[in-house]
Amino acid sequence: MKMRKFTALLLAVVFCLALLAGCGTKTVPATSASPEATSTVTEGKVLNFWIWNDELRSRVNQFYPEVESIAEDLSTTTLKNGVTIKWTVNPNQDNNYQNKLDEALLAQDSAAQDDKIDMFAIEADYALKYVDSDYTLDVKNDIGLKDQDLSDQYDYTKIIATDSNGALKGVSWQATPGLFIYRRDIAKAVLGTDDPATVQAALSTWDGFDATAAKMGAAGYKMLSGFADSYRTFSNNVSAPWVTGTTVTVDKNIMNWVDQTKTYTDSGYNNKVQELWSPEWCADQAPGSKVFGFFYSTWGINFTLMGYTLDTAVADGGKLEVGNGLFGEWAVCEGPQSYYWGGTWMCAAAGTDNQQTIKDIMYYMTCDKDTMKAITEDPSVQDYTNTVSGMNELANSDFKSAFLGGQNHIALFASAATKIDMSNISAYDQGCNEKFLKAFQDYFNGTIDMDTAKANFETAIKETYPEITDVVWPA
Repeated sequence: MKMRKFTALLLAVVFCLALLAGCGTKTVPATSASPEATSTVTEGKVLNFWIWNDELRSRVNQFYPEVESIAEDLSTTTLKNGVTIKWTVNPNQDNNYQNKLDEALLAQDSAAQDDKIDMFAIEADYALKYVDSDYTLDVKNDIGLKDQDLSDQYDYTKIIATDSNGALKGVSWQATPGLFIYRRDIAKAVLGTDDPATVQAALSTWDGFDATAAKMGAAGYKMLSGFADSYRTFSNNVSAPWVTGTTVTVDKNIMNWVDQTKTYTDSGYNNKVQELWSPEWCADQAPGSKVFGFFYSTWGINFTLMGYTLDTAVADGGKLEVGNGLFGEWAVCEGPQSYYWGGTWMCAAAGTDNQQTIKDIMYYMTCDKDTMKAITEDPSVQDYTNTVSGMNELANSDFKSAFLGGQNHIALFASAATKIDMSNISAYDQGCNEKFLKAFQDYFNGTIDMDTAKANFETAIKETYPEITDVVWPA
């Protein structure tokens, strides 16, 4: 396989340094071109799987039918075919996961076979960096999944993981449309009802959302936790990609978010929390908080919010039932605009000697309808999974979420998933979004003016991407 040179567009700093050192090309070990060929190759005994948190590992350990045993410390998972999955976990914070992954991939050729990365996880925000490179294998031509296997997956999940030559380079067990999740008790106190349809009527436009924020403020509550809470809903509804050629164009909808967030901050409609995942943000989802709601996609409800909102964690003996913190005191509605947030894709690394096992994991975890429906139906998980027909079946059933007070949230997610538009994604998304959010924090806090915030963004984005020459702001 002939390797392409990575460009600055697609690489993290460590990759760029490697290019400067003359490491722009490399030879990837030959891989089989068909599942038939793969099946004749002896599988390696160790499958190195790189991840950034426990979400993917827990899904595999709980739902992959070929699991034989799991190490007590969760560091390894032994499969029935004798292959041992060795999990390498590097948290995302400060780009730690990508930096270490990049370094390991650059050393892939020289690594011992049982030390090579075989599979690794990626997120939507930086997917193209890995997808559009030869460090990832073609899911169909190299690994052996067929179009028929993949036919029931949401199209957008395949678009995100498709390279510039049309090759599918990653698969996901989940789809991640977003909704607005709100406190039922606060809705009753301020709006007079917690009924999702009635709440949605109040929040169906941004004007209505703002009017409700004013009502929340007047009643002593906060509409949102902080600055970044509504950002994804605005940034997913832009009219063009961040970058064209060497020019960054700040979309009008991004500036609409700036205007709203400044108003909310100055008016006391948010809690002035600066960053998602901060202790303050997590606390705003806990019992005792006066924050009305959060923009969350599918994984956010059970995998994230539920843990923050319990008085007693499950690990400490708490039960997933009404009476434990705010369990049952939440509901979801569509909110003012459709959006998506995040998602985790599995990629096969070039150089792996575990292609048959990788194919089997990818099939059962992302193509098998029964497995994915089981993930959604499990009360402790209820992830929205990547099976169109399976989710439509649950949307039209008597499925209920106890955490959401008996609501069938799958029906709302199924509707939102069809509206996801991937036409404006680019390899610059992670950097532009992160630098923009950071540049405007001081503006929201009132310590700098708008012009200074804009100048700070321009400086930061040009330092991050030296090829950027211009930044254009809406009139």
